[in-house]
Amino acid sequence: MQDQLVVPDEALAPDHIDGPLHIVAPDVAYVRCGIVNVVLCGFRLAGPNAWMLIDAGVPGFVPAIHRAASKRFSPGEVHPERAPRPFAILLTHGHFDHVGMLTTLAAQWNVPILAHEDERPFLTGDQSYEPPDPLVGGLMALTSPLLPRGPINVRERLQILASGSRSDRGPVPGMPDWEWIHTPGHTPGHISLWREGDRTLLAGDAVVTTRQEALIDVIWPRAEVHGPPMYFTPDWESAKRSVQLLASLRPELLVTGHGRPLRGPIMREALLRLADDFDEIAVPKRKLAQQRSSRAAQTPRAASNQPSAAQATPAPEAARA
Repeated sequence: MQDQLVVPDEALAPDHIDGPLHIVAPDVAYVRCGIVNVVLCGFRLAGPNAWMLIDAGVPGFVPAIHRAASKRFSPGEVHPERAPRPFAILLTHGHFDHVGMLTTLAAQWNVPILAHEDERPFLTGDQSYEPPDPLVGGLMALTSPLLPRGPINVRERLQILASGSRSDRGPVPGMPDWEWIHTPGHTPGHISLWREGDRTLLAGDAVVTTRQEALIDVIWPRAEVHGPPMYFTPDWESAKRSVQLLASLRPELLVTGHGRPLRGPIMREALLRLADDFDEIAVPKRKLAQQRSSRAAQTPRAASNQPSAAQATPAPEAARA
C-alpha cells in the first residue's frame, strides 16, 4: 500500500482548538471522535435548533459531543447534556463509524435524521453494506471484516433529503446557503455538502485527507489527498465520478470524514490530480486489474453484436430490381 497525494503542512487549514472543538470557519467546527470527524455547523452561541450535527461518529463519544455543543452554542456554562439541540442530525452516509452515536443522540435531543434516498435501506434495517475488502493493504483494512456492516434502524426519525432543480443535489434544511450533492461510490447514498459563497466543501468519505487503511495514519494523521477508504468502497466507477465532480468545484476549504482539513491552491491541485488520475492513484491495484479485465471481456462481445459490413451495406439498386 502506497501513499496517495501527500501535501505539505502549508496546505493544512488553520484551526482554533477550543476544548474538544477544532474551529476551521466561523460556522464550521469538528470534533475528532476516535477514527472519524464529526462536524458541528452553526455560529457560536447559535442556540437551539440553529445548528446541524453532521454524522454521529463511533460509540463512546456522546459526552464529548455534548461538551462540544455546550461550549459552542450555549450562552453560558450549562450542563453538557442541556446543550442546545441541533436542528437535525445529517448523515453523509451510514457506515458504522458515522452512526455510532446516532440513536442515542437523536433520542436525547428528539431530532430528525436526514439522509439521501439511496441510503434509506441501510438506515431502516432492510439491507447491510457489502463486505469490506481486507486485501487492499494496511492494518485497518486487514481487520475490516470484524467491523459492523449494519444495518441500523432509525426509520421513525428518518427524513429523506429533497432534491432541487437537479436530481443529484438539493438544499439542506436548516442550513441556508448550503446544498447537498450526491457523491456515490463509497456508499450508494453518500452525500457531500457544498457552500458556494466561500467555497467550503464537507466531503464526508467521498475523498479523505489521510491514509485511512493504515493504523499509524489513523492515529497520527498525515495530510494527503486520498480517495475514499479503500476497504469499504465497493463502486469505484461511481467513486471516480464523485471525486471528479468535487474537484470541479475548486473548493477553498476541504473538511472530510477522516484526516485534517485542508485549504488553498495546493489542496486544489492535489484534488484535481486525484480526479484526473483516479484509477492509478486511488483504486486498489487488484480492483483495477479486475475492472480492466472486465472491460476487455466486454469489448469483443460488443463488437460481435455489430452488423457485418455486408449486412450493413444496402444492396445496389440493380440487385434489388
